Amino acid sequence: MNHTQIVLQITDTDLQDILIAQLAEIDYDGFEQDETTVKAYIEETLYNESALFELLNDYNISFEKNIILKQNWNEVWESNFQPVFVDDFVGVRASFHQPIKNTEHEIVITPKMSFGTGHHATTYTVMQLMREVDFKNKSVFDFGSGTGILAILAEKLGAVNILAVDHDDWCIENSIENIQQNNCTHITVTKADHATTAQTFDIVIANINKNIIQDNFELIHKACKPNGTVILSGLLIEDEIDILTLAESKKWRHITTRNKGAWIAILFEL
Repeated sequence: MNHTQIVLQITDTDLQDILIAQLAEIDYDGFEQDETTVKAYIEETLYNESALFELLNDYNISFEKNIILKQNWNEVWESNFQPVFVDDFVGVRASFHQPIKNTEHEIVITPKMSFGTGHHATTYTVMQLMREVDFKNKSVFDFGSGTGILAILAEKLGAVNILAVDHDDWCIENSIENIQQNNCTHITVTKADHATTAQTFDIVIANINKNIIQDNFELIHKACKPNGTVILSGLLIEDEIDILTLAESKKWRHITTRNKGAWIAILFEL
């Protein structure tokens, strides 16, 4: 499957974050950003130029469009992917990097168009919050797993039963490869576009976006055991009040919010 790449020249980092969130809502599922540029990726069959024009028109921003062939994706990410360090807690690298020795945990990721390498603020802050949660012998539901990075970290932290769910075939294929590469044995990968599950979990992680979290909130609530833990991300700072209102309706206890730039991750206990 080919992907369409959209290149936007934007120097305002807050505007970058807002546009990434809005692009995610119209099916863009991979992003790269630096001080001046945002690159967004979407499956070629899902690309809707009218929707993109409508979104960017409000900001008077033009774009460059490229087609990334499936077989060329490795060249794209290898040229951009640098190791990520989440404090002294987690180091994330590709297989061609040298092993990381100065963090508690090391994760090796090969991101084949899958969102979640630790570079983006949402994945980064979720991993920071995971440091504050006891995963030993716990069950975990990773809804919107992308590369599988958070499920992999959950197992490294001691979880023994992990369900990783995503709707995208690339994500499923990629997460299975990453799980094997990290020698994980307690993770099951399933394709689904909603948070319905037959079992309940001690810990639920949903790092997606505000709209999908809102649409699946009841299902996320049902998936988490009483006295369980929920981590939500893929959210902008201005999304927090709406998410806290939803959480309050179910009497979730807001433990803390972690932010990086314009993005947040929120930790709850039920």
